[in-house]
Amino acid sequence: MVHKTLRHLGTGVAIAAMLATATAHAADDKLVIVTSFPSDLTDVFKNAFMKENPSISVEVVNKSTSSGVKYLIETAQNNQSDIFWASAPDAFEVLKENSLLAKYESSVGGVASELNGYPINDPDGYYSGFALSGYGFMWNERYMDAYKLPEPTEWEDLAKPVYNGHVGISAPSRSGTTHLTIETILQGEGWEKGWQTIRDISGNAKTITERSFGVPDGVNSGSFGIGIVIDFFGFSSMASGFPVDFRYPSVTALVPANIGVINNAPNSEPAKKFIDFLMSETGQGLLFDPKIMRLPVNKSVYANAPKGLPNPFDGSIKSEVKFDTAVSQGRYNVVNSLFDVMVTYRLEDLRAAVVAIQEAEVALAENGSANAEATKLIAEAKALLHTLPVDEAKANDPEFAAIFKTKRKKQTDKVEGRQAEIEQEWDNQIVQNYQKAAELANTARFMF
Repeated sequence: MVHKTLRHLGTGVAIAAMLATATAHAADDKLVIVTSFPSDLTDVFKNAFMKENPSISVEVVNKSTSSGVKYLIETAQNNQSDIFWASAPDAFEVLKENSLLAKYESSVGGVASELNGYPINDPDGYYSGFALSGYGFMWNERYMDAYKLPEPTEWEDLAKPVYNGHVGISAPSRSGTTHLTIETILQGEGWEKGWQTIRDISGNAKTITERSFGVPDGVNSGSFGIGIVIDFFGFSSMASGFPVDFRYPSVTALVPANIGVINNAPNSEPAKKFIDFLMSETGQGLLFDPKIMRLPVNKSVYANAPKGLPNPFDGSIKSEVKFDTAVSQGRYNVVNSLFDVMVTYRLEDLRAAVVAIQEAEVALAENGSANAEATKLIAEAKALLHTLPVDEAKANDPEFAAIFKTKRKKQTDKVEGRQAEIEQEWDNQIVQNYQKAAELANTARFMF
């Protein structure tokens, strides 16, 4: 009887051990990825990775870049995520500073470590670049022909009156890639000149889209003719058969899109496997999928690159800007708030001022430029339009930047404390300046 009982106990222990092993195995066979990338990209990699690793179940949690960072910070004490995967390098710097990333450097060969002196991977090993991206504009060729619009070459071209009402852009507070584009212009042209360019272009905007994906969608559909985009939006639309083209202006930067293992990831081994797969020739080759069309960091795969996709390692992309991630990260929320107050939430006032100035300049040109009073009024209007409520030194000041904590996705989002006071001060000044600029320009125009 005792032997029989022991046999039953032995069997029970064995079963319990098997269940424990199975449970542990099941836990290891899961992977949770937090990403800002659309399903068109993530599904390609998820399906290919699971095909190579059928025991690993991949869950994708889609959030915007800023929302993803906030989510990981808020859930750090009970983290259930394994990987963060997004374009913006400054977002990874925020996670790194908050000790939310774990070191992991893939040993996959063929991956470039730098481009034109810019490190592709975090020098400290907390995140890795898996693709390169530049910034520019795409346009719908049929739309351009229909409206007899010339193809733009530089950012400043998009500020010309001929493009008024034909441009689409997203807000940097709603899109990490748009934030990088705005920062590229600011770093390439300087704070004052950069914001002048950004506001002049925005004054020509037909719309500020809710998400960055709305810009290529608008160009593809012909809702507007030209969109300010990250390069792969243009390349993927071209590869998908839309009648569009894309160009890098001279003021652009090539910046890595990144991936990193989250600190205390519950499934760190599958996370490392996924990163190795992403860096492999197989994974990098998937970036050539027509729905993705990103620039790989594994040099060897360019031998099979689709026609028309540039190779950043052969010098074919001329990037003048040496992007400073630390600067971008330090003033991230200041830049977003400034854009929203000056552009997103005052677009109608901005448009009115820009149109008035454009029409006054046309009238002046048509009637000769000898009218000193009209010339003076137009210059005053432009000075008011381009006046900034904060200079670069202040925007870069860590104490001032720390005030801007609330990330607004829409105007009705509540902002409190000192940030609300500053934004209200900015808004009061900007509304007054835009209205006065329009009045001065209209006065000048009606002199003829």
